[in-house]
Amino acid sequence: MPIPETFTVEGLPENETLDIAYVDVRGEREGPHLTVVAGVHGTEYTSIAAVREFALALDPASLAGRVTAVPVLNLPAFWARSPFVVPVDGKNLNRCFPGDLGGSYTDVLAYRLFHRFVADTDYLLDLHAGDIPEALEPFAIYDESPVEERARGLAVAYGLGHVVRQAATARTVGGSTHAAAADIGIPAIIAEAGQNGILDRTAVETHLAGLANVMAHLGMTSGEVPASSPEEHPGWAWLRTPVGGWWEPAVTTGQHVEAGERLGVVSDLVGGPRHEVVAPVAGVPLFLTSSPAVVEDGLLLGLAKEADG
Repeated sequence: MPIPETFTVEGLPENETLDIAYVDVRGEREGPHLTVVAGVHGTEYTSIAAVREFALALDPASLAGRVTAVPVLNLPAFWARSPFVVPVDGKNLNRCFPGDLGGSYTDVLAYRLFHRFVADTDYLLDLHAGDIPEALEPFAIYDESPVEERARGLAVAYGLGHVVRQAATARTVGGSTHAAAADIGIPAIIAEAGQNGILDRTAVETHLAGLANVMAHLGMTSGEVPASSPEEHPGWAWLRTPVGGWWEPAVTTGQHVEAGERLGVVSDLVGGPRHEVVAPVAGVPLFLTSSPAVVEDGLLLGLAKEADG
């Protein structure tokens, strides 16, 4: 069993430090360096559980290369049970990479984590799940970049039903681990399975299977990579509400919708209609806000565009 190590994050505001637990396993044969992280969002538990189990099962005797595995990057959000944001300053850690030593708490945290765990790896997998108010259909994201074909290979090998390519000039998810990694030439993906902050065993197993697939794909283990033909999407339409109120979706995740199709309604708290949400393009909702409570400019859903849309 691998022996856990600790990376101490220093230089945070008010001289706070954080001790980030991880494992680092070097195989008996030559191979690439793969870094696997989770807990960028502190309440996405299926991804955290998967990295914990994956890390403890690593065996140098059967490994080619090196694996660094970090179950929880965002300790402040994990301990506070805070969805999406770091509670210290209210910023989303996955919009702050590669970080900034001159910024606020989350910017400094992102900088330290990025330069410790991402900047010197060969490949990056960042595992996520639907947060507490999010329903989700499993999917992976990679970025347009000079290394995008290698990143796409990771996404397809992971074995989820949908893969989204994010254009470099129109990033919906800017400041993410995978986008910042792509910018410095590291093939990287985000892989999502699980929803609503629930520790669901089926979703954990989905992540574990994806990790095994990628290890085999990279030649780090002797396993076979199952054939995978995900639906591939050329980008996103993320829909927000111009008004706060009560959100009632009319669609479910994984459902194909046409351009102009009704996706749901945001009404006032008495029930009067205020804003009807329609699809700007044909696509598939891969995540949606499952909580009725939405604020002005709140995110309602992510519509993965159809390839010919």
